[in-house]
Amino acid sequence: QVQLVESGGGLVQTGGSLRLSCAASGSIRSINVMGWYRQAPGNQRELVATISTDGSTNYADSVKGRFTVSRDNAKNTVYLQMNSLKPEDTAVYYCNLKQRMIKLYEYWGQGTQVTVSS
Repeated sequence: QVQLVESGGGLVQTGGSLRLSCAASGSIRSINVMGWYRQAPGNQRELVATISTDGSTNYADSVKGRFTVSRDNAKNTVYLQMNSLKPEDTAVYYCNLKQRMIKLYEYWGQGTQVTVSS
């Protein structure tokens, strides 16, 4: 099993910045993809950004140029630096880890609230 613990959410004004962290523990493979998804009230959960163990990244178009995903493989931790925040970024942000052990397994954190006031 894998456990994901997020931190760093909160309330920020438009144009501000926040940094989310997610620490993974448990049975973690050396090759995996970690990342962030978000869900606003009434909306489906959507991709924000992901990063693989080799450093390859993928971003939603809505956050490109404003958010940066990074990771520390030695600590099994993924980060999301969010700059130039907008009210539409308000959501619960969930950490995600995908890894293959014969079949693909996916794990989720408990979520952290990010609120951007206008």
